[in-house]
Amino acid sequence: MSAFVGIDIAKNSFDIATPLDNGKFRTKARLANNPKGYQVLLDWLTTHSEPHAWVVMEATSVYHQGVADCLHAHGYRVCIVNPAILHQYGKDELRRVKTDKADAKLIARYAQDKHTRLREWVPEPAPRRRLRALVRRLEDLQEIQQMESNRLDVAEDKVKASIESVISHVKQQIDETRKAIKDNIDDDPDLRQKRDLIVTIDGLGDTTAALILAELGDPLDYKGPKSIVAFAGLDPRCASSGESVGPTHISKTGSKRLRAGLYMPGMAGLKHNAVLRELKTRMRANGKAPKEIICAAMRKLLHLVYGVLKSGKPFDAEIALAR
Repeated sequence: MSAFVGIDIAKNSFDIATPLDNGKFRTKARLANNPKGYQVLLDWLTTHSEPHAWVVMEATSVYHQGVADCLHAHGYRVCIVNPAILHQYGKDELRRVKTDKADAKLIARYAQDKHTRLREWVPEPAPRRRLRALVRRLEDLQEIQQMESNRLDVAEDKVKASIESVISHVKQQIDETRKAIKDNIDDDPDLRQKRDLIVTIDGLGDTTAALILAELGDPLDYKGPKSIVAFAGLDPRCASSGESVGPTHISKTGSKRLRAGLYMPGMAGLKHNAVLRELKTRMRANGKAPKEIICAAMRKLLHLVYGVLKSGKPFDAEIALAR
């Protein structure tokens, strides 16, 4: 019986694979991504895996959530891996086949090869899940509002009334969602305390604080600020070979939502946050481009967020500058 299981999850189905001693895999394909499929999975695992096997899957929007919850509730050790890590592992393995069944095998092989690095996943508290759902819904509504506003600018008179009606309704939904986000944070002592500390940082307001808490979960669950920066995809990557040194870019392998949401706060912080102003002055003196400066500002904001949450004390620019 195997101690490692890989699951490749899609919206409506998932595939399973577990490595065998002879180098091959035992697989089961196209299980329904619903409670009936979860029961089939549990029966299969009972027969073919150890009671506390590692079950590894990649983060796939919200589609992995039901499977992960079910497995955790039945005592399996669940690990949810960043898709970029599995993609790089596949490249390193020189994989030539890209199918759901092959993906499940790849994940199972990754679990076996990297078992000492696997980190057990624990379900988030309900308030954090609600916050993430609400923040992402707000983003969707704002995109709809922008699209309809763009249509209104070029619409003929016969359809303007319809577009204006949609915009009015979406605005109402946006207001209600903003209130739900605030209430969700206010009603949870942990979220409320973290929000109140984050907004003491010049450049970060309630909206960005909610985004950070929604996308990161608990920032203190990470090893340190560098891990948070990497999760946001803001960690610098330099391309070099021998004596040739290429340009430095950010990795962009993390949360696109978090990265996008930090851009305007980074711009505001460069004007109003003493720590970021000092950073800008120093980087300009070193000949850094504006784009590099704004990326550095976004990284610094995440460092400051981790700092205030770790210390439990409001942001103090003088203390931050003295370090």
